[in-house]
Formats: sequence, C-alpha cells, structure tokens
Amino acid sequence: MDVLVIGQEEVRRLLPVSECIDVMAEALATLARGEGVQPLRQAIRLPGGAGLLGVMPAYLGGIDAPGIKVITVFPGNHGTELDSHQGAVLLFEGQRGRLVAVIDASEVTAVRTAAVSGLATRLLAREDAGDLAILGSGTQARTHLPAIAAVRTLHRVRVWSPDPERARAFAERAECGCAVVAAASAREAVEGADIVCTTTAAREPVLEGAWLAPGAHVNAVGACIPSARELDGAAVARSRLFVDRRESALAEAGDILMAQKEGAIGGDHIVGELGELLIGACEGRRSGEEMTLFKSLGIGVEDVAAAHHLHERARRVGAGVAVALGGGRA
Repeated sequence: MDVLVIGQEEVRRLLPVSECIDVMAEALATLARGEGVQPLRQAIRLPGGAGLLGVMPAYLGGIDAPGIKVITVFPGNHGTELDSHQGAVLLFEGQRGRLVAVIDASEVTAVRTAAVSGLATRLLAREDAGDLAILGSGTQARTHLPAIAAVRTLHRVRVWSPDPERARAFAERAECGCAVVAAASAREAVEGADIVCTTTAAREPVLEGAWLAPGAHVNAVGACIPSARELDGAAVARSRLFVDRRESALAEAGDILMAQKEGAIGGDHIVGELGELLIGACEGRRSGEEMTLFKSLGIGVEDVAAAHHLHERARRVGAGVAVALGGGRA
C-alpha cells in the first residue's frame, strides 16, 4: 500500500507558517473540546548525554487522524549544519489504521511551533503591539519572525544571540517589511519591546522580568525539559500565564517548575490553555498594561494536525513520493 513521503523542502513549501496558524488554532480548540487524545510525550536519554529520543503520539477527532512524531533532540547541533530536532511524523487514518504519510519532522516542528506562538500572539498581545524582540538566531528564530509578522504589524525587530556574528547574519538576511537589527545584549533587545520571543538553547535565564515593559507579551519557546529555563522567576510571576497543555507544562516546563520551586509562583499560576482561550473557557488579556506569557512545549496534536494538512495539500498538488510500505495481506 502506498505511503506518501514528504521531505523537508516540500514541508517548507506546502506549509507556510502564516497558513499553519489557523491549522494550529483548530487543533488546539479540538483538544480543548475533548475531541482529541494527548498523552504526555516520552523520551529516553542516550548514553553520553548528547541527546534524547522522544515519541509524541496523539489523536485528533474531526479529521479522525492518529499519528506520532519520533524525534531526536541534540542541543549540540545548534550552530552546525544539522537541526537540533530530527525525525519523522507518521500519519495514520482512523478507519482501518493505514499509515498514509511519513513527513520530515525537523521542518514540521519548526513551522508548527512558530505558528502556535503566532496564535498566542494573536490572542494575547496588544492590538497595537509591533516592537518585537527575538532572543536566539537559529531555526525557531527563523520561523518565528514571519509567524509574528503574520498577526501583528511590525515596525521594529531586535534580535540577540549568544553568538554576535549569528545575530548580525540573521538581521542581514531577515525580511519582514521593517528594520531588523542585532542587539548587543539580551537586555538591549528586550527593553521597550511589546512582543518577546525566546528561542534559545539556554539552560539558565536569558530573560529577566525586570526588563519587560508593561503590556508586553512573551512567547517562551526554547526550554523544553524540567532542568532548563529561559525566563527568571520574576518574568513568570509578573505575567498572566498560558500554556499549550497543562499536564505537559506541569511535568516538563522548567520555566514554570523552577519558578514554583523558588516560590515565585504558586501551583495555580497557569490561567489556561490556548485551546481553552479559543473556545471561551478562560479569559485572556484584561488590560493594556497587563503582561502575558505563553509557555510553549509543543504537543503531539500540533504535529498530527500539521501532518494531516500537509498530506491533503501534497495529494492535491502531486507532491511527495509514494512508497509501498505494506500493511496489506500477502
């Protein structure tokens, strides 16, 4: 039986981040309505501590699609020719369990993560927000810039990286309709910004709450294990906090767990999930001065939704390569 294999360049072409925002909105709303299955992801650390192998299964009703992302995470790949996240998304159909697509996970992860941040920004940032700070200059910085530009009119972008040369290179090649400049420090990038995206591989805070302007919205993306964080406790405590999935955040989000351990926040600091916000089950921003924070971890339903969208698009335009991978009786 034929399975469609969709490569990295095809994902980039078929799933623009601006289009993916609405795909993510529908997936998260579906989950919030109880029409999906989202277990915690599982991971094994590889010998030597260089990286881990993770599996992220999920099911989405409506499109009746089970799927799983199998991915390695090697933080040491940052700054090299290889992405830190590598693997595949396997998409099945729910009627008879057939495998229908194998899709590059590096680009799916890059696009859907930024699209969810774009969704959070659309829901939570002030309507007039347009001064963007990006901490980091890698894959997620690349996809976050068009994601934020898709939901707010930007008039200034500042980018900072621990590697100044990479920050300058990012600023020179960036295209978003306004000036993009490399900042000398994270603080210089953040001060005065009303949208901040942290997309680093940091294990210790690169963003301090004291730097944030009243009314700012933050998308915290880079840290995805309990022992790493990008934000200090003050940044989390000062903000109205939203997540993609409570269970995941309370198990894995170092930004939240370390702030709790320090006593900066209590166990009830999470206001809600983005999906709950979409279906009206919780309240978002309440004033122009309030600071909001979306802590992103990434969950399997996002990958399944992106994979389903890509599979449908690829079939319509004749993209991908059909491979016979079995599943039928001999």
